[in-house]
Amino acid sequence: MALEGDRVASSLSLLLLLLLAGAGATGYPEPLRPNISGGGVPSMVLPLFLSSPNSTRRAAEAGYFRRRQLSTANARMRLYDDLLTNGYYTTRLYIGTPPQEFALIVDSGSTVTYVPCSSCEQCGNHQDPRFQPELSSTYEPVKCNIDCTCDKTKTQCIYERQYAEMSSSSGVLGKDLISFGKESALTPQHAVFGCENSETGDLFSQHADGIMGLGRGQLSIMDQLVEKGVINDSFSLCYGGMDVGGGAMVLGGISAPPEMVFSPSDPGRSPYYNIELREIHVAGKRLQLDPRIFDRKHGTILDSGTTYAYLPEEAFVAFRDAIMSKLRSLKQIRGPDPNYKDICFAGAGSDVSQLSKTFPEVAVVFGNRQKLSLSPENYLFRHSKVQGAYCLGIFQNGKDPTTLLGGIIVRNTLVTYDRQNQKIGFWKTNCSELWERLHVSGAPSPAPSSSYNTNSTMEISPALAPSGLQGDVISGPFQVGLITFDMSLNVTYEDLEPHVSELAELIAHELELSSHQIQLMNITRKRNGTLIRWAIFPAGSADFISNTTAMGIISRLTEHRLRLPENFGSYQLVEWNVEPPSRRTWWQRHLLAIIVGFSVAVLLSFSALLIWYFWRHKLEGPRTYRPVDAAIPEQELQPL
Repeated sequence: MALEGDRVASSLSLLLLLLLAGAGATGYPEPLRPNISGGGVPSMVLPLFLSSPNSTRRAAEAGYFRRRQLSTANARMRLYDDLLTNGYYTTRLYIGTPPQEFALIVDSGSTVTYVPCSSCEQCGNHQDPRFQPELSSTYEPVKCNIDCTCDKTKTQCIYERQYAEMSSSSGVLGKDLISFGKESALTPQHAVFGCENSETGDLFSQHADGIMGLGRGQLSIMDQLVEKGVINDSFSLCYGGMDVGGGAMVLGGISAPPEMVFSPSDPGRSPYYNIELREIHVAGKRLQLDPRIFDRKHGTILDSGTTYAYLPEEAFVAFRDAIMSKLRSLKQIRGPDPNYKDICFAGAGSDVSQLSKTFPEVAVVFGNRQKLSLSPENYLFRHSKVQGAYCLGIFQNGKDPTTLLGGIIVRNTLVTYDRQNQKIGFWKTNCSELWERLHVSGAPSPAPSSSYNTNSTMEISPALAPSGLQGDVISGPFQVGLITFDMSLNVTYEDLEPHVSELAELIAHELELSSHQIQLMNITRKRNGTLIRWAIFPAGSADFISNTTAMGIISRLTEHRLRLPENFGSYQLVEWNVEPPSRRTWWQRHLLAIIVGFSVAVLLSFSALLIWYFWRHKLEGPRTYRPVDAAIPEQELQPL
């Protein structure tokens, strides 16, 4: 029986090995909306909901390469208002034919875009007239179906949203043509949005018309545009600084500046945009905190719709004490709102550009050890009643262990939510001078906000093509599955060959890639040097490289921005190519499921055999017990 079981196991193992050898490689409820009144410091509580996105793996194979440039349309839009006065930033969205204009709060923590409907019986007085579906020739209601919540008559889809500060919004879902402004390269698109029939709380009293949801979800404007294939799965926000306000927003990809620092952002960690915060430094000194304090509950959440920042109790106390220890020359005073115990200081002067001489620099360190420096305007807000006084804009998050970073943290910071590559990038810049900093020519001149006259912002231009490579442009949506490039170095093969692995690590670091993404394809001797072909693969479980990331990689290569040690000499880029993702067979796409299913079947088979074996021996029963001195019949000895 044991031999029979061994034969079965050997046969199953051989079959499993053959499968592995022959197969190809495989590759919510709404979050928080804080109290947005000036000086308000609510205790934030997030809902307990998590999402786990599906992901697949792939490995790109070498094949026919086409030299291409990467280009894609994006929606370039201005931001208005500011944090202190309004508690939020807004943008202009146009809905219907002819278009009706609305001022919507830019909210990365919401998953639906909605405006007040003309039929609303409980909506406040907002900045613009309510949306009138009957005046739009392209409007159509979203009819009741199995994928939505239906109204009582089972005729139309509805939505309902509850927020942390006890406000709410509800209404019906409609579909219409949505436009993004005259300066946008993205043409108007049909999209589903909410037409409000009821508002409560701050949503009822706010000046803005509604919410523009940029979070993850079926109704998110981002998800809808990405699903249609009209933009890359990325968007960027740039909030103006203290006393300036305004800013810029892009739906779609842009080239990441070389100095941009990134934090991984795991969509499986929570339904909100999260970052891997590990350390906080004040005046160059690390706060003595366990890094796990920033990974509790929902982790560290980045939410553009929240005004201030909220830390767990232990982290807040350490941060507050570190700041106050550096401000002994300033006088501590009461906050602007007697209902809150704000921590405020007088005597710092009115010039925001000089605050760094009085207040210490703060830095945050991400899980990948990249560091983002914060200036005083990233953790302070101006006292509304005392000239030259400022208050901490970072508070304790009640008893909630979640870390929440609102808009104040990213003032004068370009933030790129690279959803395709599961990371968020930060680049300190003057958002009012963004075009000059990005060296974009022909940028439109800014127009003042109708609601904030001192606003001075510009629109982000689409990504420029790499210099010296004009001509070939990818038409229509294109996904990059593989990038290859040939690099010529003036170092002999004999000197370079032992250090190829080190060179790969250096190139990956310079291109801000993981070391496993770059692989050596070929190495060839030259008369006075060496020619190397490299291949760059998608990160982790992604099937392709986003156009934004690919464009950044190619730009750095073609502009010779790789900084290599002297022992590798100098390099020249000979050629670069991109290839679309390879098409996988049914077996390749489902190989993991097949292997898991087969393994489970093998395990169950062995378990059944073991159970049968013990059950059979149990039926035979124990042998009869005989005492030592019991008389037994003599037996004849058998010859040997």
